[in-house]
Amino acid sequence: MDKNNITETYDYHTTFIKSAMELAEHSPCIKKKVGAVLVEGGHIIATGHNGPPFGTYHCEEMALTTGCPRSIRGGCALSIHAEQNTILKALGSSLNLKGSTLYVTLSPCLPCARIIFGVGIAKVVYKDSYATYKQLAIEEGLNFLHAYGITVEKYDL
Repeated sequence: MDKNNITETYDYHTTFIKSAMELAEHSPCIKKKVGAVLVEGGHIIATGHNGPPFGTYHCEEMALTTGCPRSIRGGCALSIHAEQNTILKALGSSLNLKGSTLYVTLSPCLPCARIIFGVGIAKVVYKDSYATYKQLAIEEGLNFLHAYGITVEKYDL
């Protein structure tokens, strides 16, 4: 059995996407809650959600109703994306991410797609579209992943 095609014996896709959805609910972000699960060989190796990096304060601790302070470009000044938080956790534990699969509730933006490629993640399974959420004409992150040989799969529950 191919370790990256683990659905041959069990529907792990559903398990991992549902896990990412549950993690998203724990996000302190008041704008959009996103969860991610990083898997290698059928085993979860790291999890995360969007929000401040580990060791900083949560948005609701600073501004309960308004969220994080805004950057000069209008984005959250503290929060990072679920993919970034999950990858940082894995790298902080000195895990090798080459060939792993990332399950995420929202498809990666372009900067996250670059990071995903850079650390060697082989496959991304996502639930919802980043472009649709942001009202963008194209899915830049997914296009980047496709262009550089990362397998991408939209998952519908």
